[in-house]
Amino acid sequence: MKEYIKGIVEINDNRLSRYFAFFIQALILLSIITFSIETIPNLKPQTKIILQGIEWFSVIVFSLEYGFRIFVADSKPKFIFSFFGIIDAFAILPFYLSFGVDLRSLRALRFLRLFRILKLVRYNKAMNHFSKAIKTAKEEILLFIFITLILIYFSAVGIYYFENQAQPEHFSSIFDSLWWAIITLTTVGYGDVYPITVGGKVFTFFILMIGLGIIAIPTGIISSALTKSIDRKEVE
Repeated sequence: MKEYIKGIVEINDNRLSRYFAFFIQALILLSIITFSIETIPNLKPQTKIILQGIEWFSVIVFSLEYGFRIFVADSKPKFIFSFFGIIDAFAILPFYLSFGVDLRSLRALRFLRLFRILKLVRYNKAMNHFSKAIKTAKEEILLFIFITLILIYFSAVGIYYFENQAQPEHFSSIFDSLWWAIITLTTVGYGDVYPITVGGKVFTFFILMIGLGIIAIPTGIISSALTKSIDRKEVE
């Protein structure tokens, strides 16, 4: 029985496995659509009942799928704490938490249902390549994130000393300056906070140049890892 269920819920070449994969994908898309429809104001009571029914059905199916995947897993703890295991859990978690949570807090939990769309990664070859590329380059990505956080803090400190006296309402502390540092290093530049001193403008110029490089670096890392993943798949 375990091998039979495993042959269905895991991606294989048999017909039942393909039907199951298509069914789960369709249900994921349906649940995301209903999630979006629920945000429409002044819905009719009948529509709400239908949406609630779809939600119940989706949760039951996703719960069964999650249970079956744990049942057939060679290492149950390894699956539960894996990327797909966590995504599968988050896909059904809001529904069950809603029974023990104050209704006023329920709205904050609803966004977790969006994790269902990440379940599609399991059934998409291109996304599988991408996830493998992320795993391959995880050390480089973590190093990049660490360096980026250092640069953000350095930028906040620098602009604070240049602009604090000129604009105490915007740069009253290093913590207030962090917002400017983030939008500048990401080259977004909303324009709500900007330097007015000569030193601040010169400093901002260099930070913007660094920001352009920060955007390019992860693109190169992931592209390289993605190419290696595709080449490895073709060899296999």
